[in-house]
Order: sequence, then structure tokens, then C-alpha cells
Amino acid sequence: MAESIIIRVQSPDGVKRITATKRETAATFLKKVAKEFGFQNNGFSVYINRNKTGEITASSSKSLHLLKIKHGDLLFLFPSSLAGSSSEMETSTSVGLKAFGAPNVVEDEIDQYLSKQDGKIYRSRDPQLCRHGPLGKCVHCVPLEPFDEDYLNHLEPPVKHMSFHAYIRKLTGGADKGKFVALENISCKIKSGCEGHLPWPNGICTKCQPSAITLNRQKYRHVDNIMFENHTVADRFLDFWRKTGNQHFGYLYGRYTEHKDIPLGIRAEVAAIYEPPQIGTQNSLELLEDPKAEVVDEIAAKLGLRKVGWIFTDLVSEDTRKGTVRYSRNKDTYFLSSEECITAGDFQNKHPNICRLSPDGHFGSKFVTAVATGGPDNQVHFEGYQVSNQCMALVRDECLLPCKDAPELGYAKESSSEQYVPDVFYKDIDKFGNEITQLARPLPVEYLIIDDFHSLATYLSQNTSSVFLDTISDFHLLLFLVTNEVMPLQDSISLLLEAVRTRNEELAQTWKKSEQWATIEQLCSTVGVQLPGLHEFGAVGGSARAATSAMWACQHCTFMNQPGTGHCEMCSLPRT
Repeated sequence: MAESIIIRVQSPDGVKRITATKRETAATFLKKVAKEFGFQNNGFSVYINRNKTGEITASSSKSLHLLKIKHGDLLFLFPSSLAGSSSEMETSTSVGLKAFGAPNVVEDEIDQYLSKQDGKIYRSRDPQLCRHGPLGKCVHCVPLEPFDEDYLNHLEPPVKHMSFHAYIRKLTGGADKGKFVALENISCKIKSGCEGHLPWPNGICTKCQPSAITLNRQKYRHVDNIMFENHTVADRFLDFWRKTGNQHFGYLYGRYTEHKDIPLGIRAEVAAIYEPPQIGTQNSLELLEDPKAEVVDEIAAKLGLRKVGWIFTDLVSEDTRKGTVRYSRNKDTYFLSSEECITAGDFQNKHPNICRLSPDGHFGSKFVTAVATGGPDNQVHFEGYQVSNQCMALVRDECLLPCKDAPELGYAKESSSEQYVPDVFYKDIDKFGNEITQLARPLPVEYLIIDDFHSLATYLSQNTSSVFLDTISDFHLLLFLVTNEVMPLQDSISLLLEAVRTRNEELAQTWKKSEQWATIEQLCSTVGVQLPGLHEFGAVGGSARAATSAMWACQHCTFMNQPGTGHCEMCSLPRT
């Protein structure tokens, strides 16, 4: 019997071992390679050298011994789409991960744009430290990488988390271009298909057992900044709390754009806040089933918007005469409670970040969490957060529970006969300054949060469009026009949505002349008031001019007053 030999074959998907004999023909060997890698017989090429020289052809007359292929040799396989090129395999920065990723997925436009950017931080010549000419470079003026920690720490304010695309550049910035790095999602579940023992709880082995998790503070974040397009978006959302004192919840609709203050950063621009059916009290929120959820997403898509996050209030009035609120979320208490972290993790799992560099086609999430709460000056502040990928995995696999009496603590479940839960640890500093590892029962939620976005800015945009386009450019008003029971306009509103999306005044005026809008105007004039339900879907994200013609907020106590009054009904101070 001929002596068996093992030949290694390297492909973009990894290395596999093929068992053969010295007298085996090249054609027979290539058939084994095709079967092992799942190729057709002519869908690949195998070379002796990495630079694609010494191709092994499917010859029936040449044996492996004649081709001088010995036991343990390494051959190189290239798919037919790559075989025709004589250049190196892939040399671009991010392509190093492509062999492990899912190249068929379509990433978001902002991710495609940032992946093509240089991203380096260019510095001008230092007149004191640089001793070279204007065309030279030295250590004091050479461009920095986007993940340079010293640069990020010296920004004002300091940036604790690099951007996600900067993190990718860091992984792929070495000599191997990230060839052996993969963005793998964490799994806390037992791997299926293990046949060497009985299923859990009667058996488990190291092959199917999930690894223990040690929580680390995530070094990157998927979104670096949140911005409201205008102040009315946030003010109208706060009106509910101002009128009732109850907490409120809403979905953020907007788009992702480049955030230029941070290298390769991403900004979530909020254009509208949709408030779904809910029951709110002074200290709790309960979401109800939303029959209009699909319609809302459809309208948002036609406007060029998408769901980018969620927002909720945690406001307690401290002094109604001064208009101040209680400052309750800080480093001495908590920034997000364990229940809020679990809710944020659930939302992020439902809105994954499409990523071609992950074998699963997705990695992390760009879905953000915004909180309207009291700040250090006892005024309403907006804070933005995300939870880490580790928290997303613990929530997805149902391994994390909140603590009832301590909102700043979570609790990692223990294994039971129904579910195996891997051990979860976190690192802490003891009273002697030593780093120790603690079991996450309980767990400080600060290990799950990516906090302190660079700034949660509010941007006041100047709208120069006509009065009609300015008034109609309102997400909730458009939603009412589509869903009202008197005259739904779902089949005839596409032109108006296009006008709002492109800010085209002519298209808006054209739609205004349609029979549908004339009927709406006639109904309003006949009834003498707004159509039923219009108050429920009141304008959010409309113009400042439309807001001032209705209710107005007191500058001293923020109470919402009826139009036409010159003094605040709450504090009796003048309007101006």
C-alpha cells in the first residue's frame, strides 16, 4: 500500500489538509481539493508558490512525486475570479478581513464612504520643533493614524472611545493587513451539533461549551455624536412632560452622516421623534402594541429617514418657580439603570450594524439611546449612550437580569437545567490598588455602557422654504395625513414626500393644488377645527414659525402657555 502524505492547501477561507499518496495523479489530487473546498473542478487554481507561479494542472500523467510535492508542503488555492491576477492577494487596508467576512452584504452608505477615506490626522509644520524644509516630514508633523490615543485624549473634551472605522484601521494597520483578524460576534449559547455526549443538562464538552466572558470597557463606539436638526424636535418631545409630569418615550428617526470632529466618526442626525402608544407615569413607562409601526417606517423611508435610536425622559421637577429639575444621574449614582441597559441592548440587537468584515454579516449596532434628564445646573440636558457588544450578547442570549433594589447593578444569571450560562466576570481595583477579577453577580452596569458622546448637540437650522413646505415638513403631520380615518392619503402622498425629502418647493406647491389637499382644506373649513386626531399626532420637527403661532414655553419656568397670553400662567412672569 502506498504511503499516505498530508498536503496543506491555503485559500482565502483558511488552510485545509488534504490526504493523498506520492503516486497519486495531479488530476485526482485536484478533485479532492475541489471536494474539500466546495468548488467546481474548474472554479479554482492551485499554485506551488504564493506569487502564483508553478500552477498545478489537472494532468493524468504527472504524479505528485514528479511535481516534487512532499509530505507537509503548503500549496496556494485561488478562486477563478482571483486567479487571473498576477498581483498580491489583497493589499488594501480593510480587505485584509474580507477572507473572514461576508462580502455579499450591502453596508450603509456612511460605512461605504468612510471605508474609502484616508482617515489620517494631518498636522502642519511645527516652527519650534521641526528642523526640515517645507516639503519634509518628521515625528512632530508626520500624519497620525485615526486611532492615535494621545491625539484623542488631548481633544477638548477628551474622547474616550475611538470611532468604529478607526478601530478597523487599527486592526488592519499591521504588516499582515489584518489577515488573521475577524470581527466575530460573541455567543453565550451552547454550540449545536455536538454528538459526543447527551444534550445539556446531561452533558457538555469543551467543543460546545461557550467561553467565559470577562467584561472589558469597549475601546470603540459605532456612533460618535447625536444631533437634532432643530430645537423644535426636542422641545415638542418635552411638551408632554411639561404638561403632565409623566415620563415619555419616542423613536428617533434620522440619518447617519460623517462626524468630522473625530477621525472617521459617525453622527446620528435626528430629524423627527415618533411617539408610539404608551402608558407613562411619573416613574415608569410601558410600551403598547403599535398598529402604525410599519406605516411609520414606510413614510420615513420615503423621506430618506430611518430609525436611528430611542429617547426617553427621566425628569423630576425640583422647583417649579425657578423651572429647575433634579440632577439624579451622575457618577455617584448611575448613568443608565440595568433595566435601561437591557432595553438598549434589545433595541441594538433588533437593529444590527451591517458589516462585511464579520462572518455573520453584522457586528454591533449604530442604534443609539438618548436620555432627557437633569444636568449639574438643574436644567434639562440630553445625554447619549450605547451599550457594548458584550452587553448585546448577554441580552440576546438572556443571560442578564436587572436588580430590583439597586438600579445601578445588573445580575448575570446562573446555569439551570433549561439554560447553560457561561461565567461572567469583570475587573475591579481593590483598596490596595491591585486589579482583581470579580464574578458578575451582581455587576456594575458601567461595564456595559459606552457613555459620554462627544456632545449631544442641538442645531438650530434656518429654514428658507415657503410657508406651506415649512408647515408640511413635519413627520407627525405627514403620518396623520396617511393614517387618518376621514381621508387617508397613503396612495397619493408620494409626490409630497419626495418634495419634503428633497426640500423642493415647486413639487410641494404642485401637490398643494391637487384634489386631495383641496378636500382636506374643505373638511377643515367645514368642521371649523382641526381634523380629529391631528392634535394626537401634533407636529414634531416642524418649523419654529409654526411653533410660535401655537403654544409658547415660558423662558423662566418652561411651562407651556396657551397662544395669545402675555404672561405665564404658572409663574406670572412676562412672556418677553
